[in-house]
Amino acid sequence: MNAINFKTCNNDDLPIIQQLAEKIWRSHYTSIITAEQIDYMLGKMYSIKSLQQQMKEDGCHFILELVNKKPVGFISISEKNKDHFFIHKLYVDTSQHRSGLGKALLNEALSRCRNWKTIRLTVNRQNFKAINFYFKNGFTIEEVANFEIGNGFVMNDFVMVKVIGK
Repeated sequence: MNAINFKTCNNDDLPIIQQLAEKIWRSHYTSIITAEQIDYMLGKMYSIKSLQQQMKEDGCHFILELVNKKPVGFISISEKNKDHFFIHKLYVDTSQHRSGLGKALLNEALSRCRNWKTIRLTVNRQNFKAINFYFKNGFTIEEVANFEIGNGFVMNDFVMVKVIGK
């Protein structure tokens, strides 16, 4: 039986997050966006400096998911305002997809959000596996949005939301 554990990340864990992101993005996103955009986004969002800024200045909390003490996924979440949260990142090693680990990671993060009423995220409109995962976990599409991220690249996303109260 596999032992699943969750660890709140600190600066010492950022190289693990960086390595997981590199592995996951290169195996999953190559059919969705160009290699050039993958390189750009990994450099922009997953440098140690960027990850430190996300934690310190942007208020992001990273949770690492471990199976038998081996890192397999992570999530980043922040409180946008009272009772309203945002998932910035949720990734599980592609070799572990359809194993329940994504749901376990999402549930762990939600359990740490006190009295949440809404939680939002953005997901690439071509990322059908992720969109279906979010649908199965109670999210709906709130809007279609395009985000310019620099270097001529654009993220073509859905904003998805899960609401549990008013």
